[in-house]
Amino acid sequence: MPVSYLRSLTCAAALLLTTGPMAVADGLAGAYLAGRAATYDSDFAAGAKYYTRALVRDPQNVTLMENLVYAQLALGDVESALPVAKRMWEAGVRSQVANIVMAGNLALQDDFDGLLARDSAQYEISPLVDGLLDAWAYMGKGAVSQALEQFDTVAEQDGLKFFATYHKALALASVGDYEGAEELFAANEGQLGRSSRRAAIARVQVLSQLGRTEQALEVLVDSFGEGFDPALTDLADKLAMGETVGFTITPTPRDGMAEVFFSLGQALSGEAASDYVLMYARMAAKLSPAHVDAVLLSAGLLDQMGRYELSITTYKQVPRDHPDFHAAELGRAEALRRSANPQAAAEVLEQLARDFPQHVAVYIDLGDLLRQQENYSDAAKAYSRALELSPEEATNRWFLFYARGICNERLKNWDAAEADFRAALEIDPEQPQVLNYLGYSLVERQEKLDEALSMIERAVEARPESGYIIDSLGWVLYRMGRYEDAVSHMERAVELMPVDPVVNDHLGDVYWAVGRKLEAEFQWRRALSFVDPEDTDAEAKPDRIRRKLDVGLDVVLAEEGAKPLQVANDDR
Repeated sequence: MPVSYLRSLTCAAALLLTTGPMAVADGLAGAYLAGRAATYDSDFAAGAKYYTRALVRDPQNVTLMENLVYAQLALGDVESALPVAKRMWEAGVRSQVANIVMAGNLALQDDFDGLLARDSAQYEISPLVDGLLDAWAYMGKGAVSQALEQFDTVAEQDGLKFFATYHKALALASVGDYEGAEELFAANEGQLGRSSRRAAIARVQVLSQLGRTEQALEVLVDSFGEGFDPALTDLADKLAMGETVGFTITPTPRDGMAEVFFSLGQALSGEAASDYVLMYARMAAKLSPAHVDAVLLSAGLLDQMGRYELSITTYKQVPRDHPDFHAAELGRAEALRRSANPQAAAEVLEQLARDFPQHVAVYIDLGDLLRQQENYSDAAKAYSRALELSPEEATNRWFLFYARGICNERLKNWDAAEADFRAALEIDPEQPQVLNYLGYSLVERQEKLDEALSMIERAVEARPESGYIIDSLGWVLYRMGRYEDAVSHMERAVELMPVDPVVNDHLGDVYWAVGRKLEAEFQWRRALSFVDPEDTDAEAKPDRIRRKLDVGLDVVLAEEGAKPLQVANDDR
């Protein structure tokens, strides 16, 4: 690369850092760097704009082409991505994202011959995707026997049998061979039908088409338990009323191809980078607009990437009359919360509570949101409603008692709080969060210190790397007058959470209690430097810390009417 070009890139980079991408995006280097900055920030709209500008100036640049195609696909704009992807194909460029766009466009056009004619080496997406797309293309041509052979061929490859069998079952169902589909779903004690939510629903729909309604209901309960969400409740109600449920998972070959992209995206979600998974989710949603699960996956990935506005817009694509509308609204509320718009999030959840008054998840999310906003009174009401609706055997009931207990403790309703914490421990006796919170609260109230110590020690055993829990152990020992014993635990807590004001403040108190007064003052100053001045409800009180620095802990305790340190020490 010419030195002058390297120098221009360096200058452009420096300008970008000082003036921002808009000021430098006119030249090639500026547009490229602005596009890179937008990509780093997952700002796909800006990335598409800047890469387009750069590509005008350097139309053969493969990197620019690939980045532009990805940005447009990430936006869900396959039409805009297509011309550049086509240029890459024609130029023989090997690019996975271009291959996804081109194969997806062939599927959109129902060009099954074109899909089958692809050069698998040059235009490879992955062995799984390419193999399954070919099988569904045969289905589109009406060559069912060849399609089934292709599914079997894919199944012979290492690690791909499960996916291939699932799609073979869907393909059989799509042409009305429900017996053949159920035979695959029922094999290995129904393992295939329990592999995912969509697989379970597909099997239920197949059984309904076979007139085996009772078994369909059994599969539904076996797969999801008794706590159905609104979409599953709608499905169960139809079955209970004797209605034959249509097969909607992959009614057409194009829907089958959408399921191919979704299957891989779902499998990769949580394992691969969100921006990589997004390619597959977006293409699935493009191929099948009714594939709400692909829309939800796309929106969730965008939320994880911090693109909240785009996530919110994507969630809003789910129609109000769709059975999964509630899931989209729950996701939209979370994206609104994460985008620092808690009021709008609360409005979404409150409307959901009116629309779905029997849906537990709505009240849990509403309670969590209100608790985060320190609206403890309304949060407690939301958790109470969730407890009313959740079955006794629900595994998350301990959390509902725990969360409501926190609200009651913050509302200074201690009797109710303690009852909630103990109810949570009845469900999960060794739950470290509950043990720590209840134990620490008892320590602060100077009640049942021996029991509090036992609880916190059990919590430490379960979570030995939790700074908060280690701090609780040191603090209960301090409260019990066992100052020397408290030192090592409190020092360990500060190692784990070096910038936490409460932990540093506690270590200062412990140091003071054992006569290490200079070190105590150092820790108090550290704690003071970490206190958020905007947090008026902070546990580490700045004025109290300053008073300790001025007159010492003994005087502060005397002013507060607390037991002097030496007296506490003598009580051991």
